[in-house]
Amino acid sequence: MPIGIKKAFILAGGLGERLRPLTLETAKPMLPVLGKPILQWNIELCRKFGIEEIVLAVGYKHGQVEDYFKSGEGLGIKIFYNVEKGFLGTAGALKFAGDFFRDEKKFIMMNGDEVKDVDFEAVNTAHEKNRAIGTIALTKIEDARDFGCVELKGDRITAFREKDTSLNRPALINSGAYILTNKVLGLIPEGKVSIEKEIFPKIAAMGKLFGREFSGQWYPTDTFERYEKAKKEWKGFKN
Repeated sequence: MPIGIKKAFILAGGLGERLRPLTLETAKPMLPVLGKPILQWNIELCRKFGIEEIVLAVGYKHGQVEDYFKSGEGLGIKIFYNVEKGFLGTAGALKFAGDFFRDEKKFIMMNGDEVKDVDFEAVNTAHEKNRAIGTIALTKIEDARDFGCVELKGDRITAFREKDTSLNRPALINSGAYILTNKVLGLIPEGKVSIEKEIFPKIAAMGKLFGREFSGQWYPTDTFERYEKAKKEWKGFKN
């Protein structure tokens, strides 16, 4: 179901410190879930919506990622690699890859360490309707204490609430998947920058950041407990 977006950017360079000793020998996004590396599920999600080219932001043990996916031909998609020599943060990594996206009206960006079934068709519809600079795929969880949440006015994201003990209730959170316009590149300063903590609040203050809830599966894998839950409960994509 192509949505008119040709390129995507996936963050896949994390150290996975909370998953040690598993990540002492294996790159975090290469850990398996339902017989495939976590990262492969994200690549296949992109392909599902017609993405043709992906940039993978890699760093720690990047050789494992490159050796496994190569040029992407085996998955029917073109894969390029941006190897970070130092940690740039989520937005800094995007700026480092900026030339690849500068001429694109819009593109997908997402974390490579969750398994998720985001409905990018619905996210894209909301993005176009609202003439957004950024649209975040939102998922509802039962207890947001460890995640924080977004505050909305209609579809518009007005603020981000940091994780705290009062959020022991259902709430909408950032699922780590976005549609962005190339205007975001000009908002990222040089150096180490977080898109979640520094750039999204800036776009929200401009009134150009929106959210779209999806009802599909979403499993983070950044701790042992979450990784084990993902391995047990992730069912793959719906046909």
